[in-house]
Amino acid sequence: MNCRHCQSPLHLSLVDLGSSPPSNAYLTEPALHRPEAWFPLRVLLCQHCWLAQTEDFADADQLFCADYSYFSSFSVTWLNHCQRYVNDMIGRFSLHSQSLVVEVAANDGYLLQFVQRAQIPCLGIEPTAGTAAAARAKGLNIVEDFFSARLAEDLARRGQQADLMVAKNVLAHVPHINDFVAGFRLLLKEHGVATFEFPHLLKLLQECQFDTIYHEHFSYLSLAAVGQILESNGLRVFDVEQVPTHGGSLRVFAQLTQTGTHPSTASVAEVMNEEAEAGLLSAAGYADFQARTDRIKNNFVHFLIEANNDGKSVAAYGAAAKGNTLLNYAGIRSDLLAFVVDRNPSKQGKFMPGSRIPIVAEEHLQQRKPDYVVILPWNLKEEVVAQLSYVRSWGGKFVTAIPELSLV
Repeated sequence: MNCRHCQSPLHLSLVDLGSSPPSNAYLTEPALHRPEAWFPLRVLLCQHCWLAQTEDFADADQLFCADYSYFSSFSVTWLNHCQRYVNDMIGRFSLHSQSLVVEVAANDGYLLQFVQRAQIPCLGIEPTAGTAAAARAKGLNIVEDFFSARLAEDLARRGQQADLMVAKNVLAHVPHINDFVAGFRLLLKEHGVATFEFPHLLKLLQECQFDTIYHEHFSYLSLAAVGQILESNGLRVFDVEQVPTHGGSLRVFAQLTQTGTHPSTASVAEVMNEEAEAGLLSAAGYADFQARTDRIKNNFVHFLIEANNDGKSVAAYGAAAKGNTLLNYAGIRSDLLAFVVDRNPSKQGKFMPGSRIPIVAEEHLQQRKPDYVVILPWNLKEEVVAQLSYVRSWGGKFVTAIPELSLV
């Protein structure tokens, strides 16, 4: 396999998580009687541009299909984060009623609803039918398609060039990363700005966040790699912010190389130096990740087995993609973890891909009163613990497995 960005041959492995089905391919009752499609899940490193990337097995249209079940609006923490972002961007870049904000991967309108409320024209691009329909129900203008240079050219010809382009947690999801980024160059106005937000590879390594690796993520991104990708496609990074979402993310600000007017901030060099000092530009910086991953997995399995042997019941909260990576790599089934609670009605009554653990509504938790509740989306643990505070009334305890097994 060659690098998705620079086409250099890939020989260095970051981690091998065996195989798993697509993490958002939740199963219906009839699907339990049919085979599932499992794909190897391995991440390779390019030693030329240092882009970390999954080995090619599944295509995007296999992963982001019509019944894709991830709806962003079910997390209050995430909604608050996005509302703050919109307010900050309006102020920083003086957006107004004659501006245009374009969001790529608009999902269910979780972010553009705040742009709309500010009476700023906006357009969302979203390939999955269910989330696109939810966004339209909010009154948003949605183009139901995968973003690409071709689509960007078409929108630009129709006069829909953007003052601000938003890409939250989508850059890692695209297999053809050069074509995707080139679309931003084509759709931005001369002095427009694009922001790209993504989980930071440095945090993934430091905290062994291996469960953020799943098939829908084609890339695992550092500022060093993203800067090179943007530069080769006519964009230049002028600022970067470190934000706490998804266990530690970067928000990168970019402009057109030829016409952008924003000066570079000191934070760009600071993050680049931090990555270099952590070893992200050498093979040595990645050497122990597999061993650390296996240790976390083994400790989690040991906890579940011990709880079972002690007659304790264990359930989980949050049918999140990262939870599916953990459960499938650890080989967990419903004998050790009885059910998973999720607030999203589109997931309730279905089953986790691979592990086939049932997904239920929150009322089930209150009825069964498990001794332990494993918080699978550990990045939202404060929100989850507050929401489920009643679990402590029957002596229940909260557990997270990553970055280490701990009682919350």
